[in-house]
Amino acid sequence: MTETAPIVAPPDMFDDCADKPCPEPVMPGAPPDRLKAMTDGVSMRESPAEWAFVRLSKLIEDFEKGLDRDEEIGATIVGLPGDATLKFDEVGFWAPDLLLFSGKNADGKPVRVIQHYAALNVTLSSTRKPEEREARRIGFQLSELVQKTNPRPRAKARKS
Repeated sequence: MTETAPIVAPPDMFDDCADKPCPEPVMPGAPPDRLKAMTDGVSMRESPAEWAFVRLSKLIEDFEKGLDRDEEIGATIVGLPGDATLKFDEVGFWAPDLLLFSGKNADGKPVRVIQHYAALNVTLSSTRKPEEREARRIGFQLSELVQKTNPRPRAKARKS
């Protein structure tokens, strides 16, 4: 069996949207600096799942800022069995179209929700943290991932 070199697509084949800033959410009651903080340094993404993940990550981070020290984030996701509340452990995506949620249900059982980006319907809520540990915050972890995957501006092709 002979080894072949991997096929690699040329980088200019994909539009990374790096020159398009992230639009700010429209939330009439929110102060402008709060809205700006949610989009600061974030560029749009070509992959619909990644773009939905980026914005969901920012919304989670913003929501967690309002929780007290005995609360952590929970979510209700359409299609989840039981009371439909999920305590997040991880949120991710699989480009181009899937969003991934991992955590535990109300009974403490592991749950993984795989959802198409077009079907995203999540209600963020607060839940009491277990007494034996500090409240978990996932927003900063998601924010780090967003920054790590933030598209880099491509050099513009020169016109001849």
